[in-house]
Amino acid sequence: MSKTILLVDDDAGERELVLIGLRGGGCPQENVLVAEDGPSALEKLFSASEPPALVLLDLNLPGMHGFEVLERIRADERTRRQPVVILSTSGEDRDRAAAYDLGANGFVRKPDDFVQFTRVIRELERYWLNVNLPPPARVPASRASGPGRRTA
Repeated sequence: MSKTILLVDDDAGERELVLIGLRGGGCPQENVLVAEDGPSALEKLFSASEPPALVLLDLNLPGMHGFEVLERIRADERTRRQPVVILSTSGEDRDRAAAYDLGANGFVRKPDDFVQFTRVIRELERYWLNVNLPPPARVPASRASGPGRRTA
């Protein structure tokens, strides 16, 4: 599994905070691909020889809103199962609901506090790169209904 993260954020200061948090969690900077807008994020994602382990996606992006980026990720067979966590300053319930409706795996409101923000990023990195086991690309039919599985 890839240990690469695709960070999509147009704000240089917020990108730097995310990078500080990731480095604090042990993720080397060379394992982080950075895109500053939606179109370049999709280009990096679709052209990667190995998909990143995680996409950290801001919502308010130039060129294409984060929701449209997420829709395109979910619409493409190659990236449909790509883990995407929204990182946003929005505290709006409607934004969080829309993100989950479009298939986001998580929604994190960017904390205003530097220490808290970097701690949140370290925990995201730890979970997605070290603890979480992504779903298999395909479950063989013989195992899908095997022992211990209910068929209704």
